[in-house]
Amino acid sequence: MQLFSPPKTRLTFFSACHSPNSYSCTSPHPNPNFSHSFVKVPINVLASLLLLKSSCFSSKVSLASPLEEQIICSESEARAGEERDEEGEADENVVLSVRRPVKEGLDEVDDSWGSGNENVGVFEYASKLKIDQGISEFVKKMPMFEPERGVALEDKPLGINLELGLYRAKVLARNFQFKEAEQILQKCIMLWPEDGRPYVALGKLLCKQSKFAEARAIYERGSQATEGENPYIWQCWAVLENKIGNVRRARELFDAATVADKRHVAAWHGWAVLEIKQGNIRKARNLLSKGLKYSKGNEYIYQTLALLEAKGNRTEQARYLFGQATHCNPKSCASWLAWAQVEMQQENNHLARLLFEKAVQASPKNRFAWHVWALFEANQGNIEKGRKLLKIGHALNPRDPILLQSLALLEYRHTSANLARVLFRRASEIDPMHQPVWIAWGWMEWKEGNINTARELYRRAVSIDSTTESAARCLQAWGVLEQRVGNLSAARRLFKSSLNINSQSYVTWMTWAALEEEQGNAVRAEEIRSLYFQQRTEVVDDASWAIGLLDIFDPALDGIKRLLNCRRPEESKGDSVGGKAPPFPGELDAGGRFDLDAFVKEKLSLDASKLDEQMERDETKRSWRRPRGRDVWRSQRRTALLPESTLT
Repeated sequence: MQLFSPPKTRLTFFSACHSPNSYSCTSPHPNPNFSHSFVKVPINVLASLLLLKSSCFSSKVSLASPLEEQIICSESEARAGEERDEEGEADENVVLSVRRPVKEGLDEVDDSWGSGNENVGVFEYASKLKIDQGISEFVKKMPMFEPERGVALEDKPLGINLELGLYRAKVLARNFQFKEAEQILQKCIMLWPEDGRPYVALGKLLCKQSKFAEARAIYERGSQATEGENPYIWQCWAVLENKIGNVRRARELFDAATVADKRHVAAWHGWAVLEIKQGNIRKARNLLSKGLKYSKGNEYIYQTLALLEAKGNRTEQARYLFGQATHCNPKSCASWLAWAQVEMQQENNHLARLLFEKAVQASPKNRFAWHVWALFEANQGNIEKGRKLLKIGHALNPRDPILLQSLALLEYRHTSANLARVLFRRASEIDPMHQPVWIAWGWMEWKEGNINTARELYRRAVSIDSTTESAARCLQAWGVLEQRVGNLSAARRLFKSSLNINSQSYVTWMTWAALEEEQGNAVRAEEIRSLYFQQRTEVVDDASWAIGLLDIFDPALDGIKRLLNCRRPEESKGDSVGGKAPPFPGELDAGGRFDLDAFVKEKLSLDASKLDEQMERDETKRSWRRPRGRDVWRSQRRTALLPESTLT
């Protein structure tokens, strides 16, 4: 007999010849493309095959594993084997004829088997199929093979629904429909508990509503669901703890984020910024150098490093690093904008203007670029251009209160207080929780002589959040107001409250000392100055640094100003460190004159001559819009703080 070996490794034995006296069978296979291979098998293997005879042809169900191939032996093979054993034939050239059956269906099995064994083979194969099918169904129902999910696999929607749900929640949150966005994100968490993105989005949404305890619970739940392997959840949780003042916990969470993924740049940068605020410059440089090592360099790293060099008055080195940042990503608006502000402080007005133009070209809808450029032009005496830039920025970002706030102050100084009040009212309606709007409005009313209205506006600003730096500035301004009207005890209490929030405020300490000197309390004034110098935090910057500050620096205007203005004017200027700056100013001039009107018309579809009409249309749409989720969330207590009669 012959052994036919197919390409696969597992074989099924059965009779290929119908004559018991034949030693071999060389009849061709029904499929002409079927490949045959011949293998010599010793004759003593027949004894083991005979032992399988009874089990192969038993009418009972076989106890063999359903994963093994069925072995079928024919009666003719058995008889032939017995005859060869009796005759003592031990020729090693004699082989068994074996081939693998095509188990496509029972019909093909019937055709390949002999007529003598047809009924037995079909019955045995059908029994095996039933057993295998039953075991497969049983295995599918085993809980140990099913992952822990919120819903069964059969009921789980496609993954594209997660992407759509996250986008829908983002749009709703942008329109201040927080309740609807929370419902969508909670459903995403239920359906995809192993994905970290819904936890991050929901946590940020809750932080936006100042629901810090709920946001912390969501981050903790997400870190457990992802088994601590998602660095974004750790980083967002750390940012939350840092925001509420839990510095030690924030450090631990930043550390966990870097352990989860050492290439997560935002974690290294956030941790470094925390250390910078705490005055640990050397520690911050170490963290940022690690971030640079793992990120292989990006524009944010160089941008943050350049800002630190600018803070240390190493201007040439800062220019070089800004050049590297813009070289890594020419479309980085934050890098162009930060560089422009550095040049603005160095009074390089021409270069600063070119950099502002580059910033708006890199990101035409960036509100910070239009805002800072407008302030720069207004300070240079270009009032009309500054007004135009603010209106363009507002047309592109109608939900931003900062642009309207700056436009209101500009109109107050150069037009009228009534127009400024209209703009302040619009800004407060867009975002009632934005403290600087109420502070600026209160300052204007104070200058106009409306002391009671100014007090109410200051009180409204502090009631939003009494722990922020904006609240500290508001209390300081309010204290100056009370000092000017002669209410000295209230002024002292307000100064003290401001210093309880921000004890590093040089202006507040010196203002309080000046008040005591005016009242003839020279000893008390000297004590206040001594207290300031005793408790202030010294920030020592080491010039011998290793390049590697990591970032993802938030391009927010206040953050950049704090970083650049942390040194007092009376402090001595440090020596600049050498470093060849790239020839970017010449390249900027080579681009030709920038046409603002043509740019906004071509890129932004705005007519610069009809910006006032655009503002009126936006105001009309806002007045007719239905109440949003944010209006519902805003507490009635805060709304009742300022009666409508005091705002007119």
